[in-house]
Amino acid sequence: MTLSEEAESRLADIVALQPTKNGELQQRWGMDSGSEVHQYLENELKEYYYRDEDSLIRATPEAAALVGMDDSEEIVRVPELQARIIDVLAGPDEDPQSVVSVLHDLRDVGVDSDPDAVRSGLRSLKDKGIVSLIRKTVPTFRLAVERDAIEVKVLEDPVES
Repeated sequence: MTLSEEAESRLADIVALQPTKNGELQQRWGMDSGSEVHQYLENELKEYYYRDEDSLIRATPEAAALVGMDDSEEIVRVPELQARIIDVLAGPDEDPQSVVSVLHDLRDVGVDSDPDAVRSGLRSLKDKGIVSLIRKTVPTFRLAVERDAIEVKVLEDPVES
């Protein structure tokens, strides 16, 4: 199956962001709903993705090969905000942080964001296995792995179609 330039670019997003959700792709692709993302995936990329046991979207090995990306687990490709969260978040042996605490630490290093974006970023990193969620009165987070155990690459902003 030959993919359009747009479909190949979106497939690269799936490879880079996996595991991911409809909402994350919706935001990245500028779509109006998660249903629109699902429709696109089914119509254009059906043979290149699947949903894992947690219903997260993952690329097939053929998809990674097609777009020429290494899908090794040591490389984590994330949007800018998530990369900055990794930079400031408490390490695996430190006390976990609340969303608000992470937000303040981000602001201390010059990253302006809102609580919802930080919460979403933390949950996405949790889905990738980079962050662990520790339940307390409020959810708190810390890195699940040592910083030097992963290589973080910041994704470029998507191209407007």
